[in-house]
Amino acid sequence: MDGIRSVELAAPAGRAGRRGWRAAVVTLLAGTLLLTAACSGGDDSPSWQGGGNGAAASEAPSPEPTLSTVAVTSPAADATGVEAWSDVKFNSEDPENTTVKVTDAKGDEVKGAVDKDENLWRPTESMEWGKKYTVTVTTPEAEGKNNTTTSSFTVMKKPANLVRVTSFLADGQTVGVGMPLIMRFGRAIPEKYRADVERKMVVTATPAQEGVWHWTSPTEVHYRPQTYWKAGSKVFYKVQLKGVKMGDGWYGRSDLTVDMKIGRSMIMTVSNKTKKMTVKQDGKVIKTIPVSLGKPKTPSSSGTMVVIEKKEHTVFDTLDELGPEEGYRTEIDYAQRITWSGQFIHAAPWSEGVQGRSNVSHGCVNVSMAMGKWLFDRTLMGDVITVTGTEEKLKNGNGWTDWNMSWAEYKKGSALH
Repeated sequence: MDGIRSVELAAPAGRAGRRGWRAAVVTLLAGTLLLTAACSGGDDSPSWQGGGNGAAASEAPSPEPTLSTVAVTSPAADATGVEAWSDVKFNSEDPENTTVKVTDAKGDEVKGAVDKDENLWRPTESMEWGKKYTVTVTTPEAEGKNNTTTSSFTVMKKPANLVRVTSFLADGQTVGVGMPLIMRFGRAIPEKYRADVERKMVVTATPAQEGVWHWTSPTEVHYRPQTYWKAGSKVFYKVQLKGVKMGDGWYGRSDLTVDMKIGRSMIMTVSNKTKKMTVKQDGKVIKTIPVSLGKPKTPSSSGTMVVIEKKEHTVFDTLDELGPEEGYRTEIDYAQRITWSGQFIHAAPWSEGVQGRSNVSHGCVNVSMAMGKWLFDRTLMGDVITVTGTEEKLKNGNGWTDWNMSWAEYKKGSALH
């Protein structure tokens, strides 16, 4: 063995000498055994040490704890009173390959989308009042790690304060190219909640056309495209406001959808200078009509308006408003309202003699009986009329004046722009 030198021992004389020699040999052999054991180590360790390196080696190693690669951070586990449009937030070591599934008590999946940059799942439909939901978050399997976690929460009970939401238009209607989409609310919506409301009102036009919502008041919001609707377009809008927060303690009552159509293009242009109306259908002039506009004391408004409503026969009564000297009560045929202040396109047989030459009306666009009927039979709610050259400019809000603003100005009325 390396490090051990041979030793020569002389045999002592006599019996006592022999006993001493034998003792020396035994001592030397014992020392050699101990030195050999100390150098061997590893698997050749002495059996009295239990086959390991010391007493501690006899104990089996503890297993490493299983780590989770995903966790739901919001809503908190078993949370109650959760809002119906709440996002689900999660942590993940691999967000790009993480899936999130939210199911109700029956196992039906709630529609939603995962934002992998923000590590959250957003519902695309309202969850039901008072119902319990389970979140399951999963990533690809990783060795020694748990790749799936679940968490549950319960949506708030149906609140007492609900805001009614209505659409001015209904399924199946055909309207003019200037018709705004109009949503009305049963309660004023504070500004800080309007962006969330807009996000839940999605308009789809075929062919596609850029458009935006514009708040005309705290209780009404309109939508128009950048330019007039394309003739023949199909328009579908989905309003998902059930459960959407609309104020402190107030929530949307319901969802709705509207499927409608845009008709042919009809644009009416009235010039005070020429006292004529030019009617274009799908870009082609189909009629030029003599008109009489408002006299200087009661001028017609210059601006772009649309047909709001149509009444084949009605009565104009301004006696209470203007008094017996200026007021009047007159039966009117083929009336088409264009402002809230009382301006109409209508037949006026009493002014036919001056139509095309001078203005004698109280602000309306007067045409003959024949032309009044001709127009009435062809127009749609939402058809456009632009008046130019009068003494008074149209005030925004006096009718559906969505087209009386530039696109840049109109976008400023959106909570999202």
